[in-house]
Amino acid sequence: MSRVFITGSSTGLGLMTAELLASQGHKVVIHARNANRAEDAARSLPEAEAVVIGDLETIAGSTSVAAQVNALGRFDAVIHNAAVGYREGHRVTSDGLPHVFAVNTLSAYLLTALIERPKRLVYLSSGMHHHVDANLDDILWKTRRWSGSSAYAESKLHDTMLAFAVARRWKDVLSNALEPGWVPTRMGGPGAPDDMDKAHVTQAWLAVNDNSDAHVTGKYFYHLKQMKPNRQAYDAVLQDRLLAICAEVSGVTLPA
Repeated sequence: MSRVFITGSSTGLGLMTAELLASQGHKVVIHARNANRAEDAARSLPEAEAVVIGDLETIAGSTSVAAQVNALGRFDAVIHNAAVGYREGHRVTSDGLPHVFAVNTLSAYLLTALIERPKRLVYLSSGMHHHVDANLDDILWKTRRWSGSSAYAESKLHDTMLAFAVARRWKDVLSNALEPGWVPTRMGGPGAPDDMDKAHVTQAWLAVNDNSDAHVTGKYFYHLKQMKPNRQAYDAVLQDRLLAICAEVSGVTLPA
């Protein structure tokens, strides 16, 4: 059985993924933004090994989460599920960053860099990433007029780029990305048309399954099937630029 850490797992797809893995006999550590959410999550999934608490909106918060995870020992897989949605207004964090970028892009980078390297990494993207540009020249939205949906879609492209950059650099890690579908979570909204029963299955499968279809790296999935992501996700030059931007903003470099 595997040991898995899942970010943003006090509610929604993250909690559903944790519940599925726990039901299969895997050890699961979940993550909540604050103590109240942690209490709710612990009640929802009492079999969880632990609940890590920290707000991924800040560099300090992400750094704290990574330290707490490392203190628990090594994990077989980390699922980067935490995100804010596509209807967000423009808000700047205490680090001076757009909060959509801070949570969706930078925290995934920081946790990847700071958590002791697992055997597998899984990054949640979105179908919205297919139709945007990475916009690395204005990743912090300093010159463009804010669009919550574009900021979200770009961040999900960044997550896919990060997954592929890690796959390229860390040959001993299986690193993949997926889209769960547009499902009726709190983020997706009640009118979302995709199948909720399938939305959490692929990330759990990629984290623990040993069949040949799941034992791959640098791939993109939708409902257990490989599919093509936005072509920019494959661009190694763009991947390296994204890593350099995240390193400059955070002061943390991805280990070689």
